[in-house]
Amino acid sequence: MRTTRIVEMLEVTEAAALAAARWMGKGDKDAADAAAVEAMRTSFDELDISGEIVIGEGERDEAPMLYIGEKVGAGGEEIDIAVDPLEGTNLTAYGQPNSLAVLAFAPKGTLLNAPDTYMWKIATGPAAADAVHIDASPTENVINVAKALKRPVEDIVVCILERERHNDLIAEVRRAGARIRLISDGDVFGAVATAIEGTGIHLYMGAGGSPEGVLAAAAMRCIGGCFMGRFEFRSPEERERAISMSKCDIDGVLTMDCLVGTDEAAFIATGVTDGEMLRGVKYFGTGSRTHSIAMDNKTGTVRFIETVYRTGTEKFWVRMD
Repeated sequence: MRTTRIVEMLEVTEAAALAAARWMGKGDKDAADAAAVEAMRTSFDELDISGEIVIGEGERDEAPMLYIGEKVGAGGEEIDIAVDPLEGTNLTAYGQPNSLAVLAFAPKGTLLNAPDTYMWKIATGPAAADAVHIDASPTENVINVAKALKRPVEDIVVCILERERHNDLIAEVRRAGARIRLISDGDVFGAVATAIEGTGIHLYMGAGGSPEGVLAAAAMRCIGGCFMGRFEFRSPEERERAISMSKCDIDGVLTMDCLVGTDEAAFIATGVTDGEMLRGVKYFGTGSRTHSIAMDNKTGTVRFIETVYRTGTEKFWVRMD
């Protein structure tokens, strides 16, 4: 049953990726996002679940579909669902790497309903999971990751969103001797990539959206890495909203146990454009091909899945690594 549910959810992210990828390079991020949202919403309604969107496209009055609190599914198992139908709308619109269709799901009441505010984040893979802390300095974290991985600091690559708010962080990481992979968007990718061998990314640091933090925490909980966060409120209203929504200490460290309070979470992502972690959607004369990752904390599995959709026929699985 668990494997069946993972495959069903995989088909949801595949549908979103296939729809969004039609807009790749066309310069219209809103159209790409809308296509992904509609495809994902339609796919959910085909599943025998009673799902609630706890992280989605915004509040009910801001988003027509996949809004926070929306019920999805045809009825069945009660689950929390966090979604980002198109992480990296600009990346898709301008044909840049690492845009993804992403979701996480878990038993009802276990995923944090994160407010739409900033969150300072740190993430690293299993080998250095005990070596970092969000309250340590960037220099300390870089050095400790290097020690945990038994590498010189000069070999460590830190992923950081390219934002003005990170100028001091970037300068300190460079002074520490590490290299930096700047990304324009997509910090779920940035965090998760630290735990995927072959991406060349060892540490993620910086401030991004709180909802994306929950998605990243779900992945890192599944794969055995480390994720920590700390809210960065921009107004008293945001803080009050966090108090009403959160089960965590909103002024303390947001651990994976706080953000994802279960050992039964799963994280699934499908590539929209090519990247270090996943290949993007490919269309050809008789169909299309997708590349996805599915992580299941309950079974301790991480699968890379390639699917071919043949025009006019049922899809078939090509490879599961």
